[in-house]
Amino acid sequence: MNPTLDLKRVKPYGDTRDDGVVQLSFSLPVPCGEEAREAARQLAAQMGLEEPQVYHMADLEENYTYFILYGRCIHTVDFHSIRVPKVDAERMDFYGVNRFIREEIGRKLVVIGACTGTDAHTVGIDAIMNMKGYNGEYGLERYPEIDAYNLGSQVPNEEMLAQAMGLKADAVLVSQVVTQKGVHIQNLTELVELAEAEGIREQLILICGGPRINHEMALELGFDAGFGPGSLAPDVASFIVHEVKRRMG
Repeated sequence: MNPTLDLKRVKPYGDTRDDGVVQLSFSLPVPCGEEAREAARQLAAQMGLEEPQVYHMADLEENYTYFILYGRCIHTVDFHSIRVPKVDAERMDFYGVNRFIREEIGRKLVVIGACTGTDAHTVGIDAIMNMKGYNGEYGLERYPEIDAYNLGSQVPNEEMLAQAMGLKADAVLVSQVVTQKGVHIQNLTELVELAEAEGIREQLILICGGPRINHEMALELGFDAGFGPGSLAPDVASFIVHEVKRRMG
């Protein structure tokens, strides 16, 4: 950390530190033209940006316009005051996770994962589950001490829980990429409620992940952990094995 940086007054920068320059983009439901450009500029000014300028404007279709703007942010944040809930588990690599399972748990773990609801985007769950893995890390199917089942996409919550009970799963992983109109919130909430109604919530380690999910949100929705963008199989596996061990007492 740069010792000259004032962490009580952190702000964005573009060319030089603390200049406050930011870039933002948005669309407005208005026809493309100079009036639209001015509307976007005024809106950016109301957001608290000084000297807002529209650098790019494009006609999306009839009565819709896309903008890219630059401006100077006048606000700052106190970095020292920030407290973010994070997954509290020592991260182990592929070998460490398998050794932990053998030595501390003494049996194979069962993990199932899927994109539930109407979500058909499997890139996230595949990165965690599939044997070939992602970004140089093996997926859970490659772990010899884990029986991993990737159920794919568009799996109804009821079927997900039925599979969990049938396979006697230790952990259930839910990937949610589609987030329009908060559909991921609704779907994740439904899964927790169904698990509670079936009386199996406490038997399962529930984990969710996706581009708009973090640990804090996951806890609020009733999950045990949440993993956002950039998470890899060892991150998820490390949490699972530590949580299984904790529940064993």
